[in-house]
Amino acid sequence: MDLAYVCEWEKWPKSTHCPSVPLACAWSCRNLIAFTTDLRNDDQDLTRLIHILDTEHPWDVHSISSEHSEAITCLEWDQSGEGGAGKSHFRIMPCATPLLHGRLAGFSQVLEVLRSGASSFGEKFSRVKFSPSLTLFGGKPMEGWIAVTVSGLVTVSLLKPSGQVLTSTESLCRLRGRVALADIAFTGGGNIVVATADGSSASPVQFYKVCVSVVSEKCRIDTEILPSLFMRCTTDLNRKDKFPAITHLKFLARDMSEQVLLCASSQTSSIVECWSLRKEGLPVNNIFQQISPVVGDKQPMILKWRILSATNDLDRVSAVALPKLPISLTNTDLKVASDTQFYPGLGLALAFHDGSVHIVHRLSLQTMAIFFSSTAPRSMDEPAIKRPRTTGPTVHFKAMQLSWTSLALVGIDNHGKLSMLRISPSMGHTLDVNLALRHLLFLLEYCMVTGYDWWDILLHVQPTMVQSLVERLHEEYTRQKAALQQVLSTRILAMKASLCKLSPCTVTLVCDYHAKLFLIAISSTLKSLLRPHILNTPDKSPGDRLTEICAKITDVDIDKVMINLKTEEFVLDMNTLQALQQLLQWVGDFVLYLLASLPNQGAPLRPGHSFLRDGTSLGMLRELMVVIRIWGLLKPSCLPVYTATSDTQDSMSLLFRLLTKLWICCRDEGPTSEPDETLVDECCLLPSQLLIPSLDWLPVSDGLVSRLQPKQPLRLHFGKAPILPGSATTLQLDGLIRATGQPKIDHLRRLHLGAHPTEECKACTRCGCVTMLKSPNKTTAVKQWEQRWIKNCLCGGLWRRMPLSCP
Repeated sequence: MDLAYVCEWEKWPKSTHCPSVPLACAWSCRNLIAFTTDLRNDDQDLTRLIHILDTEHPWDVHSISSEHSEAITCLEWDQSGEGGAGKSHFRIMPCATPLLHGRLAGFSQVLEVLRSGASSFGEKFSRVKFSPSLTLFGGKPMEGWIAVTVSGLVTVSLLKPSGQVLTSTESLCRLRGRVALADIAFTGGGNIVVATADGSSASPVQFYKVCVSVVSEKCRIDTEILPSLFMRCTTDLNRKDKFPAITHLKFLARDMSEQVLLCASSQTSSIVECWSLRKEGLPVNNIFQQISPVVGDKQPMILKWRILSATNDLDRVSAVALPKLPISLTNTDLKVASDTQFYPGLGLALAFHDGSVHIVHRLSLQTMAIFFSSTAPRSMDEPAIKRPRTTGPTVHFKAMQLSWTSLALVGIDNHGKLSMLRISPSMGHTLDVNLALRHLLFLLEYCMVTGYDWWDILLHVQPTMVQSLVERLHEEYTRQKAALQQVLSTRILAMKASLCKLSPCTVTLVCDYHAKLFLIAISSTLKSLLRPHILNTPDKSPGDRLTEICAKITDVDIDKVMINLKTEEFVLDMNTLQALQQLLQWVGDFVLYLLASLPNQGAPLRPGHSFLRDGTSLGMLRELMVVIRIWGLLKPSCLPVYTATSDTQDSMSLLFRLLTKLWICCRDEGPTSEPDETLVDECCLLPSQLLIPSLDWLPVSDGLVSRLQPKQPLRLHFGKAPILPGSATTLQLDGLIRATGQPKIDHLRRLHLGAHPTEECKACTRCGCVTMLKSPNKTTAVKQWEQRWIKNCLCGGLWRRMPLSCP
C-alpha cells in the first residue's frame, strides 16, 4: 500500500473546538465519500455536520447539517449511491445507535476468479438472486431503513411511493438488554439478520432474524432468536480477562449473514476472530432411534457457530474496513486467486492505535500487506521547527472504508485529516505485465457490468498499460451478445475515455470517445421525436426504417436517399425544430471538421482521428444529415449555418456526398479500404469552399487521477483547489484548451456562455463536461434532451456545482 493523497483542514473555524474526532464515514458505489466529524455549525447551532466529497476533487467538500446535536456513529449510503433533489440517500442515527439503510433486495454479481478467462460476462460474473425483504405491487422492492437502539429495540421505517413513511418499533427479544454494538445482513430469502453485543466480551453475541411486513397499512415486525456465540478468547483461561470489551462487530458482507468478524480489546491490545454459521447434524440417542426409526434415518440438523480463524495479540484496533467486492469463496476460486495473486475482495483492513494499517485475509486473518502512517507526506516548505511535536496520542485512523473494488482505502484520523491509500491487486507482489493487465481488465469488466465507478482501478493503471487495456477491453466487449453490447455501448466508451486520460499517447482519444457519446445521445433523441404517420403501423419505427434505408442505399445524392423515406413521419412543430438548431449545428460542424481533417489522417494526435475508420459512427452522421435535410425543407432556419465562398454552394449536398464516399470505405459489410485519391483531393479543397469551424472540445478535467504518481503522494486542503503541475497528458491538449478570457460553451446545450458566464454551471466529476445548472429552454423537445442529464453526465459521472468565477 502507498499513500495517494492527504486532505486536511487548512484552518479550523473559530467557533469549533480543537481538531475534531471523526466518528463515521461511508463510500458509495458512485465514488462519493460521506464522513462526519465533531465540528458544529456555530455556537448557537450545535448540530453536527456531514461532509460529502468525490475522490477526484477531494478538496471540494460540501457540508450539510445533520439536524442532530448528538455524536453520529454510523453513516450509510443507499444501494444506488446517488444523490438527487428532494431525496436523502443516506440516513443517520445519533448516539450509539447504529443504522443501516438500503433497498434490501435485488441481484448480486459475484466474481468467479476461476472463470476470469471466460469470454462471456455471464460466466465470469454469476448472478445470485436475493428476494426483497418487502415488495410493492409487481414485486418491486420497497425502500426503507432499520435501526437498533441502545435499549434493545428494533425500529423499521418504510418509504411508500406516495412519500408516506410507515414506522414500527419492536423489542428484539422478551428480555431486553443494553446494546452497544449492532450490525445487520440479509439472507437470500429476504430475511434480515441482526447481530448485537452489549460491549462485554463475557456476554454472548446475540443474533436475531427480523421479518418485516405491511398489514392493514401498518408496518409489522416479527423477530426470532438465532444461535448465539461467546468469543473464544473468553473461554481461554489464560486470556479470559485480558480483553474485557468487544469493540467491533461486523458481518463480513451485507449479503453474508453466515460469517461475522469480532474484535475484543483492552486498553493496549486487541484480538480479532472470524466466525461462521454452519449446519451440523444433531446426534440422536439410541433410545430415540429405537422409538422412532424415522429419526435415525434422517439426522436432525441445527445451526451452530464455529470459529474460522483468530489472530494473535495485536496492538489496539481503532477501525475496521470490510471489502464490498462480492468474490466467490469456494476452495477452487481461493486457490486460483492465490496462484495468480489476485486479492481484491479477499482482504479486510484493520487500523491500529500505533498508526499502522494491516490488510488481512478475510477468512484466515493472515497479514497480506502493511502500511505505516509515518510515510505520510509533509509539505516541503514547512519549516521543521514549526512542525508540531507528537506529545499526544499517535495519529491513527478512527474510521475507514474500502472502495467497491478494494483497490483503495479512505481513512480519517483523530486529527481530522482524510487520507487516500492505494492497494495493489497483488498486495505488492511483483507480477508479469500480462498478468497485471488481466487483473485490472477483470475488475474493469466487473464495473462495466455492474455500473460501479471504476475510479479506484485507474489509480493502478500506468501510462504504458493504457493502450493494451483499451484494446483488450474492446475485444472482450465484442465477444458478448448483441443485446448486451447495446446495453453496455455507452459505458464502455466512458471507460475508454477515462483510461485514455492517463497516457499522453492516447489523450486525443478522450475527445473522440466523448464526441461519440454525444453523437449517440443526439441520434437517439432526434430519432425518438419521429412518429409514424399511422399509429397502428405494424412494421418498424421511423428511426429503425431510417437506419435500414440509409444502410441499404449508398447513393451519394442526399435528395435521392431522402425520396425513399416517408417524409410525413419527420414533420415536427416549427418551434421544436428551431429549438434543436444548436444540436443540428454541432452535427453539421462535426461532419465538416472530419472531412477537412481526412488529408491529415496520418496524425493520430488530432482529435477526430478514430472517426475516419469508424463505419458505425459515420453511418450515424449520414442518417442525421438526411434528417436535417428534411427538417430544413420545413424550417430553413433550423439548418446548420455554413460560411461558403460561393452563394450557389449547396453545402449539405457537398458534405453528404463526401461523407458517403468515406463511409463506403469503412462500413461493416466489407473490409476497410483506404479512401481514394479523388476523395482526399476533394477534402483538401474544402477549406477553400467552406470555413472550417473550430470545435469546442471537452475541457481537460481538473481532477487528480491523471496527476497522481506512484510513491509521490499529494497534500491537499479542504476548500482550497490545489495548483498542481500539468501532467504530460495536459500538455498534449494545450492546443485544444480555450485560452483565458475566451468565450466558454455549454457542452450539452451547445450554447455560448461568454467569457465570464453569469449563469451558475455544473461540471462532471469524471470528464469535466460543463453545462448550465438551470435550463433556459421551454420547448418540450429540448426539455426531453435536458432531462437525460439531470442526474448524470454523458459519461455517467455525477455533477458538482461550480462557482460563477470558473465555469
